[in-house]
Amino acid sequence: MKIHLVAIDLDGTLLTSANEISSDTAAILRTIRRREGVHVVLASARPPRSVLPFYEALDLDAPMINYNGALVFDPPSGRILLHTPLAGEIARRIAELARREQADVLVSAEVLDRWYTDRYDASYVTQTGRLFRPDMVAPMSEWLNQPVTKLLLLGPAGRMTDLGRRIATEFRFDVTVTQTEGELLQITHSTVSKAQALRTVAGELSVAREQVMAIGDNANDLEMLRWAGVGVAMANAPQEVLAAADYVTDHNDAEGVAKAIEVLIMGGRGGAV
Repeated sequence: MKIHLVAIDLDGTLLTSANEISSDTAAILRTIRRREGVHVVLASARPPRSVLPFYEALDLDAPMINYNGALVFDPPSGRILLHTPLAGEIARRIAELARREQADVLVSAEVLDRWYTDRYDASYVTQTGRLFRPDMVAPMSEWLNQPVTKLLLLGPAGRMTDLGRRIATEFRFDVTVTQTEGELLQITHSTVSKAQALRTVAGELSVAREQVMAIGDNANDLEMLRWAGVGVAMANAPQEVLAAADYVTDHNDAEGVAKAIEVLIMGGRGGAV
């Protein structure tokens, strides 16, 4: 069946190690949009402000998936198509647990497209944190009093893994804990996933599941790859992601996204890309 929508993760997938979209990959994405009528959807753990520069560079017009699926935002209209926040009380209890376990852990919250924290430390920042400063630096009581799109905990990699397990156990019915980088825990509502968000986008665009292709490289992409009609893993993905994919393409520094699209959307055939 012809692919009408391709959902693409950013970091480690669409972006090179230099945090760029290669000119060849950008060209092929523009080609499938204009000549093939394929919707291109960016699906990222990042907030909208950190995705928009890539969205605009590619001249996209489809909704984007942010915060691992906690938010689906449509830039052309400014509409929020899906928002599944974590209850403020749950976020506060997790932050308190984290600080009891590790007094120096950095606690931040993303609420829609705003960043709140009580302590800014450039030693531990996300990719977004390298580009933007917090909207508010204030005691947690001033901003952990509302629904939270995503809670972030940052600290030394070895200790964050144990903290993530503790949170996942104590709040197993309330949250999803994702650790895609050693020093970062991303905590969202238990029902949040890129798969659920992609289902929302496909419905909005009237595209059947079988007509959707998803490309990703990490654990937070797993459910999206499994849900899509065609799931593509990057060669730089861990084994669990490779095993879940229908196809494996090249590395993110070797035009992996472009090669997958060229073979699977623009007429190629075969069981490996």
